[in-house]
Amino acid sequence: MDLEPESLFKQIEYKIGYKYQVFKTYICQTAIRPLKDIETYYISLSMDGRLTIRRGYAWDGPSGPTFDTLTFMRGSCNHDVKYQLIRMGLIDLSCREIADNELKSDCLEDGMCSLRAWWVRCGVGWFAGFAAKRENRKKVYTAP
Repeated sequence: MDLEPESLFKQIEYKIGYKYQVFKTYICQTAIRPLKDIETYYISLSMDGRLTIRRGYAWDGPSGPTFDTLTFMRGSCNHDVKYQLIRMGLIDLSCREIADNELKSDCLEDGMCSLRAWWVRCGVGWFAGFAAKRENRKKVYTAP
């Protein structure tokens, strides 16, 4: 195995705040249509709305005063991916409403009761705006 020069450093770079990691690449459709295909290490979003979340993508699960349930996991991952693309400046902040609505749809599709899904949608609409801002990108730490 050939090592890249960066791997020879005696320091690790990492981010904190993640609880879950995608084990198998996941592909879904979104109403978000970027002006050009987006390709990052863990995420792809095509101009026709095909969203690919690759194995290894990490996210913090459902946020706020809630429980991490099976009916919330897929939606929270998709939502975090979309907010991350907004924070990175790869899709416009106006896509936030689509992301929030699709979170509710994902939760309902996965069996969440409609009252809770409605409350989830209200919660992200009212309180999650900070999470879409560029200045709230995860900080990179180093050790030692």
